[in-house]
Amino acid sequence: MEAMATPIRTSGQAEAAPLRDRPLLDDHEAAGVAALFKVLSGTTRLRLLHALSRAEEVRVSDLAAAVDMSQQGVSNQLQRLVDQKILATRREGTSIYYRIVDPCVPRMLEFGLCLLESPGNACGQP
Repeated sequence: MEAMATPIRTSGQAEAAPLRDRPLLDDHEAAGVAALFKVLSGTTRLRLLHALSRAEEVRVSDLAAAVDMSQQGVSNQLQRLVDQKILATRREGTSIYYRIVDPCVPRMLEFGLCLLESPGNACGQP
């Protein structure tokens, strides 16, 4: 099995230069972005991220009900997102709550939906 590159995360750093002003991605950076897109490409994970975008934080049991999956199955999917530092958890008694900690994620979902619903239009541009 091929080793997955660790995505390059810049959250918490100064705002990055616009894409057109950045040097061309090197192999390491491209592998990191590809690995991140691979984690984000699962339909279940996208549905979970959308559910989390709609609420401040959500219990695993509520997410499982929303996507009609077992709590264990949802927990496994969520762990991939925690590993990428997209989500964080909080335990309260026997419940585990998840929340999005990367502010790029809701924007990424909005852009994805914009591209799907309005191909060729400038998403979010005046």
